[in-house]
Amino acid sequence: MDKDKVLAQMNATNKNTMMELLGIEYIDFTGDTLTASMEVNSKVHQPYGLLHGGATAVLAETVGSVLSAVQCVDKEEGSVGTNLNIYHLKSVREGKVFAKGSFIRKGRGMHVIDIRVHDENDNLISNAILTTKIIDIKRKSAKS
Repeated sequence: MDKDKVLAQMNATNKNTMMELLGIEYIDFTGDTLTASMEVNSKVHQPYGLLHGGATAVLAETVGSVLSAVQCVDKEEGSVGTNLNIYHLKSVREGKVFAKGSFIRKGRGMHVIDIRVHDENDNLISNAILTTKIIDIKRKSAKS
């Protein structure tokens, strides 16, 4: 596995998406873990000048969904999120946050991913659990 090539491919998929809008960038991939970063600035603030919980949830779900989907790359399967639980534990006003996803369960039909969001000082900001369902994405040929 060429990690730099995989990360470049993952980051290329962010073009013209919410991930690009929020500045989410994939920075590390091991096969069983994925880490992304996001700058904390006015784009992701709520009215009090703190990191918005919804932006944190987007970061967490993105990391978990992509980690799950990468497991299906060579198959005719895909991955869709079915449930996200997130606990916001500490606030952040500026700097970067880092979300690292790792598998709790990697089954044939379902993945459960733990995503921990830390700040630059390694303080735990949020903890999320994402469940994804593995689906068949084969296109059926149209009958004439």
